[in-house]
Amino acid sequence: MGTVFSFDVRMDGDADRERVRAGLAAAVAGLHHVDEVFSPYRPDSQVSRLAAGELALADCEPDVAEVFRHCAAEERLSEGWFTPRYAGGLDPTGLVKGWAVQRAVEMIASSGAAAVCVNGGGDVQLHGGPWRVGVSDPLHPGGLAAVVEAHDALAVATSGPAERGCHIVDPRSGESPAGSLASLTVVSRGLTQADARATAGYAMGPEARAWLERLDGTEGFAVAADGTTWQTSGFARHLARRGDGADRAA
Repeated sequence: MGTVFSFDVRMDGDADRERVRAGLAAAVAGLHHVDEVFSPYRPDSQVSRLAAGELALADCEPDVAEVFRHCAAEERLSEGWFTPRYAGGLDPTGLVKGWAVQRAVEMIASSGAAAVCVNGGGDVQLHGGPWRVGVSDPLHPGGLAAVVEAHDALAVATSGPAERGCHIVDPRSGESPAGSLASLTVVSRGLTQADARATAGYAMGPEARAWLERLDGTEGFAVAADGTTWQTSGFARHLARRGDGADRAA
């Protein structure tokens, strides 16, 4: 998927280590397969062939229909700020990485792992805990803007231009988002939703805060271009206490 993935797996004393290793291997293989099926940069991927009219959705793997169902739900929820369609093409990459990482964590957890952290290009899905996830400061490379703490299933996704330049566009204008956000981090239970909502919220710019406040089970934290920050009303409950270090930085 054009980015780096990392895995942190913890096992308790009763875990079947070989079963957990097999679950990890299956999760890694699954991520490679997702890239083969969904990459818009591979002309032979099912998504590329679907976009070109060479393949019908009914003829694709069931996962393709599942991902586009998630995309449709997030498109409705965001009133079009998130969309898998742009300039006449199909591109679900704003959601599929989060979906794939969440599924990988579920596979490893079901193999008996006590706690799992999978980081896909800075977007993190957690199972078990405790975990602390550092939110990178987009204005000060190497620094942290916040630290999120988790003791159960939690996802942390960040959108913005700091790492890869501006790769998000306003779907209504086709231009870079007009807002003044340097980054937007979204926290929810699953990375499928957090990934898409971070993308949509960053595209919204100033409207993102009010939109996120209306969503159940979703919180946000933003760094503006001038260095100021804002957060939704429930984000504070996910913050680690000051003075605690970050076990895992994303």
